[in-house]
Amino acid sequence: MQSIKADVVYTGDKVLKDICVNFAGDRIVSLTAKPAGEVIGEYKCMTPAFIDAHCHIGMCRSGEPANEDEANEQLDTIMAIADALDSVQMDDGSFSESVENGFLYSCVVPGSGNIIGGRSAVIRNYAPDTNSAFICRAGMKAAFGYNPMSTREWKGTRPWTRMGCLAILRGEFLDIISKSKGGKKEIEKLSPKQKALKELLDGKTVLRVHVHKSDDIAALLRFVDEFKLKVTVEHAGDVHDFATFAELAKRKIPVVYGPMDCFAYKVELKHQDWRNIKFLIESKVKFGLMSDHPVIQQGCLFLVLRHFLRMGLDKSEAIALLTKNNAEILGVDKFVGTLEKGKWASMICWNGDPFELTSYPVANFAEGKLVYKNY
Repeated sequence: MQSIKADVVYTGDKVLKDICVNFAGDRIVSLTAKPAGEVIGEYKCMTPAFIDAHCHIGMCRSGEPANEDEANEQLDTIMAIADALDSVQMDDGSFSESVENGFLYSCVVPGSGNIIGGRSAVIRNYAPDTNSAFICRAGMKAAFGYNPMSTREWKGTRPWTRMGCLAILRGEFLDIISKSKGGKKEIEKLSPKQKALKELLDGKTVLRVHVHKSDDIAALLRFVDEFKLKVTVEHAGDVHDFATFAELAKRKIPVVYGPMDCFAYKVELKHQDWRNIKFLIESKVKFGLMSDHPVIQQGCLFLVLRHFLRMGLDKSEAIALLTKNNAEILGVDKFVGTLEKGKWASMICWNGDPFELTSYPVANFAEGKLVYKNY
């Protein structure tokens, strides 16, 4: 048994003072006032490891030319059996920067150039290769709005409009539904791509939809009603009204919001403003945050929390956006997201209050092992 003591512990859902986190192997055993094992460190503050719920780290790699970017596959517009993990390279220098800044876990997704981009992968940022990095799947990536209709020069059947984008996907779904009515034998004849899409129709896989504008979200909701899909809204950067987020809250559709603090490089982000989070917060919709790395560097994502403090969230609530909330949305909250008995011993140890300008991680632990130490 080993113990780490901290003056303040943000567990992911509450704040504790003068607490020891005790762990054996990779699991937290208890949180107690006195150490239950060998004390291996004493720090000013401790938080759960941070999680980035949507990024392209390892696919868009630091120090490599743009033509080696692997976030998008240009082969076809529906890439249902593509796997983001297959394009991740763990020697991307961004991983070490992320680990240093407390981001120990990422959900890597394909880009938004295709209507269906492929499968996501939740990974450990500190692993030596993608097999040991892989934790689980967290849905299939899709894109509505401007992006998939801006890739007309790519291969495959490409949409020129928003209605064209949804028409292509609707056609794929209706074809699968029609063939599935023939019974088990006909279902077995579906192509691998169709079988992957059928998992969406059967509610076995979450469709994670890149979408920025309120009317594109409205179109997505019509699609959800038509095909009974389980979805998350990814981005929502242009939404500048309460009603859109309130409707998502009513339907219990979570939002992976962001990236913030980035340049609005296209027309569909013309209403992007940090003040829009007022509607996000007031709607009570379930939401977490993304870096969309490399749009903003993953290691800088923590800095985004200052906007939420300014909008009235307390420090514990802000930290939960990168820990508890992201873990729950990705479906990995059995392992990470909070510091409590049975969870992985994955935590960030700080030299002061994380929100003070001079504070920084001193030591980061992942599953009970030291993965970063400030020298």
